[in-house]
Amino acid sequence: MQWVDRIKQIKIVLVVMAVVIALLSLGISHYLVKDLSREEEQKMKVWAEAMRSLNNASEDTDLNLVLTVINGNNTIPIVVVDKAGEVQTFRNIPMGKSVDTLAYLKEKVRVMRDSKEPIRIQLDETVDSDYIDICYDDSLLLIRLASYPYVQLGVVLIFVVVAIFALLSSKKAEQNKVWVGLSKETAHQLGTPISSLMAWTEILRDKYADDELIPEMSKDVYRLQVIADRFSKIGSMPEPEDENLTEVLERVLVYIERRASNKVRIVRKFPSKELKVKINASLFEWVIENLCKNAIDAMDGQGVITLRATEADHKVIVEVEDTGKGIAKSHRKSVFTPGFTTKKRGWGLGLSLAKRIVEEYHKGRIFVKFSEVNKGTIFCVELKK
Repeated sequence: MQWVDRIKQIKIVLVVMAVVIALLSLGISHYLVKDLSREEEQKMKVWAEAMRSLNNASEDTDLNLVLTVINGNNTIPIVVVDKAGEVQTFRNIPMGKSVDTLAYLKEKVRVMRDSKEPIRIQLDETVDSDYIDICYDDSLLLIRLASYPYVQLGVVLIFVVVAIFALLSSKKAEQNKVWVGLSKETAHQLGTPISSLMAWTEILRDKYADDELIPEMSKDVYRLQVIADRFSKIGSMPEPEDENLTEVLERVLVYIERRASNKVRIVRKFPSKELKVKINASLFEWVIENLCKNAIDAMDGQGVITLRATEADHKVIVEVEDTGKGIAKSHRKSVFTPGFTTKKRGWGLGLSLAKRIVEEYHKGRIFVKFSEVNKGTIFCVELKK
């Protein structure tokens, strides 16, 4: 759980940092864009005055300064139109080779008028005199500056996603190492005492051939051997084999029935024909055992467990249903998390182990199909045919 809590804390910190960076970038860029926009507006007013001076100039007027101002604008797009709306001149507007220049400029004027109020220059002092409108738009620099924070926000979000993915991958790799190491060590530690117990049961069987307890002891020793074998397979990559799923499930239910109380009734709903599926029988039995044991705990030792096996399309579906206390909605997403448990005893590893076996070793899916408090739960396992 410490790993999970740490990952959650780091994810929250990363998201908060991304939001802060985004807000700062948006705020700073907003003020820079406003300042640059005001500066460009002032430049256009100066440019408009230069155009007025050019239109009203006489033969003796020195136009050097006026032409310098007019020719000095190399960034702000401008279209000058007359009173009739006809284009007189334009600057800083890229034109394609196959573009209808006049139609394109008129459309550009319409867009510019919607965006910014044009600067009007009266050509003389009379009331109904002719005039020209200077239509302009933001410069390329201003447009880039306005879009920069959104690009930066995208980069920050990509960084956060990659960082979280790296953390989750690191967490998963560490969990895998723990699983494999613990499984191999457990199988190794169980090997020696199991071998000794098997030898002792053989000696006892020869010496007390009529004793009824010896066969039961042999069954328990065999059970320990099965458990050790499962742990050894968890620590490796076991090869699946073609199995009759009904027979595998039946073996699990026989084992569960021997150890459950008489108040627990197990209902089988299997098809009459064989359900062939490629699985590792020993590990898959472990999955069903965990689900059945959890069902018994959820029912406090009394109720009905229904085990269904069906096939649909290219899938084989196994459902374990109980009449227990159910799972609260707030816990449904956490039931497969290592260490999560609602019981007073237990490590909270049964369902996470079942998930690992189903998804990693059998490429299937396990999930909570239905659960309602005080009504029961249905766990569903889907396997490929």
